[in-house]
Amino acid sequence: MRRGEWTGPTKHTVPGYVKCNLVVLPRADAYDFLVYCQRNPKPCPLVEVTDPGDPEPKMSAPGADLRTDLPRYAVYRNGAREEDVTDIRRLWRDDSVAFLIGSGMTFDDPLERAGVPKVKTWVLTTNIPTIPAGKFHGPVVVTMRCWTPAQAIIACQLTSRFPFYHGAPIHMGDPASIGADLTHPIVGEPLEKIPDGLMPVFWACGVTPQRAALEAKIELMITHTPGHAFITDLLADRICTP
Repeated sequence: MRRGEWTGPTKHTVPGYVKCNLVVLPRADAYDFLVYCQRNPKPCPLVEVTDPGDPEPKMSAPGADLRTDLPRYAVYRNGAREEDVTDIRRLWRDDSVAFLIGSGMTFDDPLERAGVPKVKTWVLTTNIPTIPAGKFHGPVVVTMRCWTPAQAIIACQLTSRFPFYHGAPIHMGDPASIGADLTHPIVGEPLEKIPDGLMPVFWACGVTPQRAALEAKIELMITHTPGHAFITDLLADRICTP
């Protein structure tokens, strides 16, 4: 990724390691965002926060550089998204603070090992509000996967062991009851209805802070492009509850 040789999604890549979503903010906005994450741990489970101006995540990936080591970045200025980039060194400032937020991609490998197959993932906006903090507010964004009811139960049980990667689902069943619009997904193909015999399962998603950026109109906010997470050195099976 640092050499620009991989710019695609990181889903189902490097199994066994913790994947994280990224949010980079000016120091002036970092405290409010830290409180926002503390108040909304399901969509924003913090794995690490860097020192101002330092792009190295010393706790989760020593030697890494958050300015170059993600495949693709989304850039927001005053709430408007600009063109994605693959390197943010020119945008990094002396007061930049980076937040690494655990990603649900981390539990894809444990689910597969438990017999729950790989399936498509949709990213959807809901009508569930987050708890505001300073400038930051907005709805919870979710990921949706569809399995048989038996597979969905295993997925619910297993992911509850991973609170740093969104933990257990926040909803199972009818998408309309949480305002999830299948016809206008953030990521994924539009759906008219859930396929027969399958149950949709919804997890809180680290794209939630990106929606908060649109609502807050932050001067400069840099995040991962959806699906293009940062891969840490942490082993997923060691960062979980027994």
